[in-house]
Amino acid sequence: MPGKINENIKSIRELKDYTQEYMAFRLNITQAGYSKIETGTIPLSCDKLEEIVSIFEMDLISIIQFESSLYLKSDFMKLKAPSVEQDDLFHIEMLYRDKIALLEKLLDKTDKELKNYKDKYDCL
Repeated sequence: MPGKINENIKSIRELKDYTQEYMAFRLNITQAGYSKIETGTIPLSCDKLEEIVSIFEMDLISIIQFESSLYLKSDFMKLKAPSVEQDDLFHIEMLYRDKIALLEKLLDKTDKELKNYKDKYDCL
């Protein structure tokens, strides 16, 4: 059935109480882009599908064969997405920027050490 996977993704997202904004953030796309995935306006790439499977913590077959009526009164409903506010996103972005800066410093230091060993031993 064409479009069924998109409908299932939307149903699962709603049952988990995940917002489109949360999903878009996790997939590193815009909310509008995520909405187009759910509506089937744009094709769902294998990479994005794998990421969605991971976010939902489900296997692909379960998503493909998903029937929302089976989950209405189950423990599945208890799995909620954390609330992500704009201020939280700013702090997360700043943490990632700090992490990137630290990794760049570590890489520079490693490159210098490697150059020193190469110069000293002339073997690398």
